[in-house]
Amino acid sequence: MDPLKSISAIAASGMHAQGVRLKVTAENVANAGSTGNLPGEDPYRRKMVSFSEMVDRANGNSMVKVGGIDRDDSAFPVKYDPVHPAADERGYVRTSNVSSIIEMNNMREASRSYEANINMFDAGRRMRRQMLDLLK
Repeated sequence: MDPLKSISAIAASGMHAQGVRLKVTAENVANAGSTGNLPGEDPYRRKMVSFSEMVDRANGNSMVKVGGIDRDDSAFPVKYDPVHPAADERGYVRTSNVSSIIEMNNMREASRSYEANINMFDAGRRMRRQMLDLLK
């Protein structure tokens, strides 16, 4: 395989993986303040993206792929709100285990990684264009 094409394939795999991460992070942020609707009902549970390595056997490229989207099994924080429909008999409501600070950090990191992959993709495209110019 063309090494310059490999650059594009590797960068594209990174952009796809970080795009999934951004989507999951956005879903987490959108549901950060959720609670259950009934007593004892679980609120939204935070999701986490894991990555794994994917090797293209045809050319030996090592790329990234989404390994899975897992649920965070950490405990739900509780708040005292006895008039809430999901309050238990003691007046406590379980809230989502999403931390806005962690999600904003994940969003920033995914955005930077996505941007780095775009820069690599563009660099490969520029090199390909320069090679074609040399062949003219």
